Amino acid sequence: MTTELGNSTTTELAVSMVGVSKSYKHFQLQNIDFTVERGTVAGLIGPNGAGKSTTMRILMGLVQPGAGSVSVLDKAISSNDAAAKQDIGYFSDDMRLYKPETLSWHMQLVRSLYRDWDDVYAGQLLDRFGLIPQQAIKGLSHGQRVKAMLLLILARRPKLLILDEPTNGLDPVAKHEVITELMRVVEDESRTILYSSHNTQDVEQISDSITFIDRGRVIASSNRDDFLEKWKCIKLHAPESWTLPSVDGVRLESSHRNLHVLSFNQFRGELPVQLQTPGVVIESVESMTLEEIFVSSVIRGRQEG
Repeated sequence: MTTELGNSTTTELAVSMVGVSKSYKHFQLQNIDFTVERGTVAGLIGPNGAGKSTTMRILMGLVQPGAGSVSVLDKAISSNDAAAKQDIGYFSDDMRLYKPETLSWHMQLVRSLYRDWDDVYAGQLLDRFGLIPQQAIKGLSHGQRVKAMLLLILARRPKLLILDEPTNGLDPVAKHEVITELMRVVEDESRTILYSSHNTQDVEQISDSITFIDRGRVIASSNRDDFLEKWKCIKLHAPESWTLPSVDGVRLESSHRNLHVLSFNQFRGELPVQLQTPGVVIESVESMTLEEIFVSSVIRGRQEG
């Protein structure tokens, strides 16, 4: 399945994966194809264990694919190619800072390694995140450590951010601070973000395009607005003898007595008319949240698979 993340027709790509697969004893990443265009924010949403982290690690050269090709910022990525990663900022929950050292020590270390480190921006991030540079990492809370890691990444001014579950485990205030800063980052349209999460609300806030992944397969992909526009929920009352009509893109989500809830992934204005057989009463036609769309897409994909 070929997936284009982003809604432009330009060929300027920040990420390209073609036919990428990876096999483990109890998991397979299967024939992943997608592109992320420069200057866009692409969300990768999937349940825990869906393959999001494996995909991110392959993009960073931390895991070698069993098949397929990968390029990031027009460069082939490998585990030993540090130059190709100068312009990439990578966040993962399993990354660790040196607990005995201060945040200031870490800032000086990263400044010495990356040519585009921005001292002024680093100072702004310290203030926005409420971080104290003289504090040792071992004295920081989980949320503070996440914000410290993001500061060290963002202050390098990378052209591409690959963020694997960056808001996982954060309290609502810390999550708001992180999302707000990422939204500031994308005001510069030359920068690109690939953001993975199982939290649809986080991804929806900042993403131009969204891809759903489950059990190692891409199951749906579109720009955010198309998802929200094309997916609809219809509630109807029908007699006991009613059966679901054969209509493309329709799925029965739930039934309780004579009330039935249907979802459509390619809604058209004439669909309610097609459903109004004798005894059927349409109660409502409603938009679906991204979370509802995600859950329905996963269930559809599993049934079809």
